[in-house]
Amino acid sequence: MKAVRSQRGNTIIEFVFSMGLLLAVSVGVFQFGYAFYVYNLLENAVRAGARYASLRTYDSATATPSDSYLAGVRNVVVYGDPAGGQRPVAPGLTPAAVAVSVRMQDGTPREVRVAIDSYRLDAGVAAFTLKGKPYATFPYVGRFAPPT
Repeated sequence: MKAVRSQRGNTIIEFVFSMGLLLAVSVGVFQFGYAFYVYNLLENAVRAGARYASLRTYDSATATPSDSYLAGVRNVVVYGDPAGGQRPVAPGLTPAAVAVSVRMQDGTPREVRVAIDSYRLDAGVAAFTLKGKPYATFPYVGRFAPPT
């Protein structure tokens, strides 16, 4: 009987240590999954913005898009609507974090690239700053109407 009596508190101590480890692993897995979820939201938003940009009338004669073109594309990425909105698709996403570039060929737009630039993805334990990713590139198939 004496051997059992001296080991009475060991079970509680082992449980506390194993529960702490299990809790830490569970929180880490949850935060990792949340980071992937937010990144997936950003990928879908960038793709929608690039598709919108490839179909919208391009009203600039150079590779630098006009302010109205940029605003519309950025609003589609951030809010899902060219007119803008109140709630961004991802927490903390702003129009300033969206980069839009147009590749010209023979004086006409050929390709539109939309990317997330300088977005801070907070994964709980760690934070990542996304620069140029995610991105989407679409061939330009819209109407080219530079000012005359």
